[in-house]
Amino acid sequence: MLSIAESLLVHTPLGGTSELPRAGTALENPFVYDAAAREIKEHARRGRVEIVDEVHVPVGAEQIVSRLAFRRLR
Repeated sequence: MLSIAESLLVHTPLGGTSELPRAGTALENPFVYDAAAREIKEHARRGRVEIVDEVHVPVGAEQIVSRLAFRRLR
């Protein structure tokens, strides 16, 4: 079974830019969104995607990802 992030990657065309959705999805929870964003960032470290925009917000003593846009490379 694919994770939310993997499913989004599969449906993003090569070379296409996409934003990790929030409203109306399971990603409305900020911690779930952050986890999915971190998973996409791991794909970026492997060269599958390029992060084109990333925003963090403080939550307690930590910073979580609140917005992430990426371009699929392969």
